[in-house]
Amino acid sequence: MKARTATVGDLEDVFRDLSKRMSDEYVAAGKDPKIAYDNLMMNLKEGRAHALVQNDKTVAIIAWHEHSDAAVTLFAAREDFFNAATVRFCKRHIRQIQALAGNLPIHSTSWLRGPDVAKWFRVIGYVEREPVGGASLFELPPAASEKRIGQHEAGDEESNISAHRRTG
Repeated sequence: MKARTATVGDLEDVFRDLSKRMSDEYVAAGKDPKIAYDNLMMNLKEGRAHALVQNDKTVAIIAWHEHSDAAVTLFAAREDFFNAATVRFCKRHIRQIQALAGNLPIHSTSWLRGPDVAKWFRVIGYVEREPVGGASLFELPPAASEKRIGQHEAGDEESNISAHRRTG
């Protein structure tokens, strides 16, 4: 599996064969797939969307935008996206998105309930937070390497706050 900048064709391909669980997610969120498509298209046009490609087939689109103190994700996928190999890939790729968003926490929501949803987010590295508007909120904390850089520059952990002020 690989990720690359998404194209309009990628988005159309995914929505032409959108998984039932994604359609159910949109309905549970009070949106129809057309609204989700439009939201993803807006982020795609702004350069904040990646196509996840497996065997030369686009299986998912992930987009993001900064909102307050976090980067918020948008997502669409075909059914063949949902397997263990793609979850492992996403664990690495979401950190790349986080770096593009300035190492902000990543917020992802799900309106669907079920142990597999929470498990999928936990495997990737998310922590479940308080629900928001009826949806489960999952947060991927900032990458730890940013903290280590600040500590290294400060010389010790007690000076980390001043190092953070100097670096970020």
